[in-house]
Amino acid sequence: MKRIIGVVLASLGVDPLKFLTLRNFPRYLTERAQFKKQYGRRLFWFPILSDYRDAAGTMSGHYFHQDLLVAQRIFRMNPVRHVDVGSRIDGFVAHVASFREIEVLDIRAVESNSNNIQFSQHDFTTNMDLKTDSLSCLHTIEHFGLGRYGDHIDPEGHLKGFGNLVDSISEGGRLYISFPIGSEERVEFNAHRVFHPESILEWPGAESLLLESFSFVDDAGSLHAESSIDKAVESQLTYGCGIYAFIRLSD
Repeated sequence: MKRIIGVVLASLGVDPLKFLTLRNFPRYLTERAQFKKQYGRRLFWFPILSDYRDAAGTMSGHYFHQDLLVAQRIFRMNPVRHVDVGSRIDGFVAHVASFREIEVLDIRAVESNSNNIQFSQHDFTTNMDLKTDSLSCLHTIEHFGLGRYGDHIDPEGHLKGFGNLVDSISEGGRLYISFPIGSEERVEFNAHRVFHPESILEWPGAESLLLESFSFVDDAGSLHAESSIDKAVESQLTYGCGIYAFIRLSD
């Protein structure tokens, strides 16, 4: 129940932990007075109370590892065309756009001012006339059909989306896909689904794919690169991230 309350508050923009930063307000007042005395001119008020002890950044977790790992693979493979479906714009897409063109499809609208990012709005649970030798869908397919992003409610949305992904890859092309994994397969409506690491191998269309590599991020946010699905299963994950690279076989 505490977790549910926390999620609801966060969705409303309320972070209870932020209230704890009020204890830093006396420090802010002291340092502001010290600065003003030395500066000698007018100061405006804009207290930021949460950064005193924060780290410089985060180099762990699902998005940090998957975005960097898959972008590096695309750099090495240098495909003729790379298309992305729904991945994080200010993470993975930006990584790839730093060294090549990338086409982005998403059910949500976004304006692109980058010469290397070409955007089209599309619901990937519906058919699309697309063929590419390189396709990515990172931390996205778990949302299909849950309505969170304005999509239609469909319990099989992820299966329809996956089938369309497979159909969009040319023979010998690659699919990079990631999603939450855990020992307990579940739907946490309407946030996301959590899949068993082996489930994707049984999805319709998977018979047309060859697993080239598998990596995963564990519950602590650490990357296990070039690992195995068996290792992920043995890890008894609650909310990890599976990162799969497939090659499209002939029909």
